[in-house]
Amino acid sequence: MKITDDDAAFVLGKGGKTKEKIARVSEAEIELFERDLILEFRGSKLQRRRAKKYAEGVMAQRTGPVNITADYDDGDLTMLQVPQEAVGFVTGRAGNFLRSIEEQWRTLMFFCEVGGSRNKDYEKLAIFGDIRGRRGAELLVLSAVETKVPGYLDKIKDDVMNRDRGKDETGTWGTDTLTFQDDELSYALGKQGTTRKKLERSSGAVVQYIGHQAFFSGTKEVRRKAKEYMKWLFDQLEGPVHVDTDNRDDCTLVDIPSDCVGYITGARRATLGFMEGRGASEKLIICGPERGRRGAELKVMSGVEAKNPGYFTKGLKDKTSDKKGFDTDRLLFRDDELSYSLGKQGTTRKKLEGAAGAILEYVGHVAFIAGIYKERKRCREFLTWLLAQRRGSVTIANISSREDATEMHIPDNCKGWVTGNRGSELRRMEAETGTFMFMALDERGDERLVIFCHNAGSKVSDKGRMAAERLVNDMIQEKLRDDGGRRGKDSRSPSRGAPARAPAAARPRAAARPRAARTRGAGPAAAEVLPRRLDSGNAAAVVAASEAPWEKVGWRSGVKVRSGSGHVRSGRKQTKALNLP
Repeated sequence: MKITDDDAAFVLGKGGKTKEKIARVSEAEIELFERDLILEFRGSKLQRRRAKKYAEGVMAQRTGPVNITADYDDGDLTMLQVPQEAVGFVTGRAGNFLRSIEEQWRTLMFFCEVGGSRNKDYEKLAIFGDIRGRRGAELLVLSAVETKVPGYLDKIKDDVMNRDRGKDETGTWGTDTLTFQDDELSYALGKQGTTRKKLERSSGAVVQYIGHQAFFSGTKEVRRKAKEYMKWLFDQLEGPVHVDTDNRDDCTLVDIPSDCVGYITGARRATLGFMEGRGASEKLIICGPERGRRGAELKVMSGVEAKNPGYFTKGLKDKTSDKKGFDTDRLLFRDDELSYSLGKQGTTRKKLEGAAGAILEYVGHVAFIAGIYKERKRCREFLTWLLAQRRGSVTIANISSREDATEMHIPDNCKGWVTGNRGSELRRMEAETGTFMFMALDERGDERLVIFCHNAGSKVSDKGRMAAERLVNDMIQEKLRDDGGRRGKDSRSPSRGAPARAPAAARPRAAARPRAARTRGAGPAAAEVLPRRLDSGNAAAVVAASEAPWEKVGWRSGVKVRSGSGHVRSGRKQTKALNLP
């Protein structure tokens, strides 16, 4: 597809984000050849058609309203009428609210005209994406509109309820509603919407509140779960919750010792769903998909184990599962391995967990690794290499055969700069990109930097291996530029106030003169620079004598002082000299 210079900038977007968004929604690969001004789409026929359509819609916004025709709908379009008085509210400042909805629901949205006609009372909002993303974005927009124009939902509720009914793969897609009573809305919403998001995430349904009504959209199964979870949420206000977990695949029960219940629930017990228990323990119910339930279960077990050592780990041994699907491995720590693998405030554990794509939790001195087979294997390898670094260099061969690793050969004069003091720069880049990085030897004994992460990343993403590689390259270039700048200049400063020296052959021989006596006095009588230590660690000071009064200037070891400019040349930058009395 041939485009213009202005179109290229519009399609690319800030930092390439618009192009990335179009590719994400269309599921096609998009490449912009800026020199030839050609936009290339790769994928299936439907994916290419959608990507081209989205790109044309984005470019059309540059010159005016987008005109939507009947052939625009490939089963990926929802059209929503927005009252004129709410358009600015829905758009947000500089379009920020629409952009945030697009990011949250992985959709593409813009206001448009249909068939060239325009209604003075309403604006048409086009929402492109899959069925779940479009419904989530639509309900979020309607929630904002209802805030600005109360009662608007009642006028279009039938259209909203019947939209896309039965159009998913299961044929059961639909929307159910629930009306809140009195103060139930605030409780179901939670602080900053956390409770609503929790219900949405655990059930798999789209859960949104519009006015005093709750909307549940999704397949029949996820809508049923969402409504049940909502019922249990309100049941907690009246006492213990009674749940029949037989024949359910979305619930996990955990025994919690009675003396640990308060420790697990925190100050407000109602934040967790407890079933009625008897005896010395109570049962905690965890609802949601398998992966989320296992992660929450291990987190609770870790808390109980800290309060009641041995409750879950007594008699446990190492375990490695060969199951290809979701399962859990165990690894027992020895001696001080736990503290090293945990890191300050758990940063090392979280780093390994994120880079491996597995669930990694420490319960006492036992590491639980949950995930599918390749995630568990990767996480176990990362732990093994982490612990091996305490004993010296780690050798990792055949990196090219791995799909989760990128190796970089660092120039010798840049290695210390890239790693930082005790690896501080590597740790910083790991935290920014969600990767695991360290210097390792290859099969020939050559040292290089290896970046591990299950997420390869992209050219515009700030997470993944590509993002880490860009950060490392930036540091290498910075170091090389700095070293080149220092080598290109004379690092030696001229003498204090002395003119440029003539060539040796042209310089007349100066008459001998008596040497001034060394003195620690001040003023014109002092004739020579006398070194004097300052009480500031390894910093030093020079005391200079000239026709001017004495002056003390802070400097680092081996650094010259340029008295005329009043600057100290130190390392890569000049810092203002500190004049001391």
